[in-house]
Amino acid sequence: MISAKNLTKHFRVHKRPPGFGAAVKSLFVREYETVKAVDGVSFTIERGERVGFLGPNGAGKTTTLKVLSGLLHPTSGEVSVEGHVPFQREAALLQKITLVMGQKSQLIWDLPPSETYALNRAVFDVPRERFDATLKELTELLELGDLIDKPARQLSLGERMKCELAAALLHSPTTLFLDEPTIGLDVAMQLAIRDFVRRYNQQHQATVLLTSHYMDDVVALCPRIIVIDRGKLVHDGELKGLIKAMDPDKRVSFTAAAIDDDALGKLGTVLTKDGNRITLRVPERELPGVVSHLLGELKVADLGIEDPPLEDVLRVMFGKSHEAAS
Repeated sequence: MISAKNLTKHFRVHKRPPGFGAAVKSLFVREYETVKAVDGVSFTIERGERVGFLGPNGAGKTTTLKVLSGLLHPTSGEVSVEGHVPFQREAALLQKITLVMGQKSQLIWDLPPSETYALNRAVFDVPRERFDATLKELTELLELGDLIDKPARQLSLGERMKCELAAALLHSPTTLFLDEPTIGLDVAMQLAIRDFVRRYNQQHQATVLLTSHYMDDVVALCPRIIVIDRGKLVHDGELKGLIKAMDPDKRVSFTAAAIDDDALGKLGTVLTKDGNRITLRVPERELPGVVSHLLGELKVADLGIEDPPLEDVLRVMFGKSHEAAS
């Protein structure tokens, strides 16, 4: 459904030092630099996949999504979405894709979302019966209720984001580009948005490419992740495979009444110690022995074993990437 081969997007950016003199000089003599937002990225995504698209700020994630959705023309490389070249903006492609950006709004500020929905129906030429059925389905899935009849300016951020998703999906797209769809939302609303994206993916066999700085979004929704840094692809594969490759040690958490530091040091590396709650970093091969000792000898309670947080894994990955670049 989505294919990028040696995708490159460079920007020619004017630069000048601060100050009045530099501003006047720049009117006659300008200096430019080339910013490599995306630099030779290649990947393919099959129909129905949910893929996380990760990277630090400025890595090129949003630029890539804009190229894939046809908003930007690539500098070089080949891009295909649903069998079409995105930047040609063919009507047949626009009927199949949508781009949701958490920091941008398509709702008309002083009008209720229902007015935006009616406008979108006309823009996409959706038949009335199909529009009504789709809107009813989205209203139930997102629990919109009477929100669609309130002016957009009266909606909370979470309510507005749910209405934004409905507006983006009224034409029943089969490819979703989601750029920070849960930004600024509370935990309950994040869970609701994740649940909706999962259900929409399953019901419509929709392809989802998701960017988010909330790692819980990615862990909950995306079995596969693509990671870019400084415009270059640094990982493409299963999430579990990345975690195992970058940090195979487990996190063992438990509650214990009294254990001295020397005894803890023999079991693993102490990561946190908050009162009686302790978290150790334990190599996977030593895990059975450590767990047996904790439960049998030390009689600990509330034992939990987890993989390292994705944030820690990405921090290690980006650190290595920057070391290699320098």
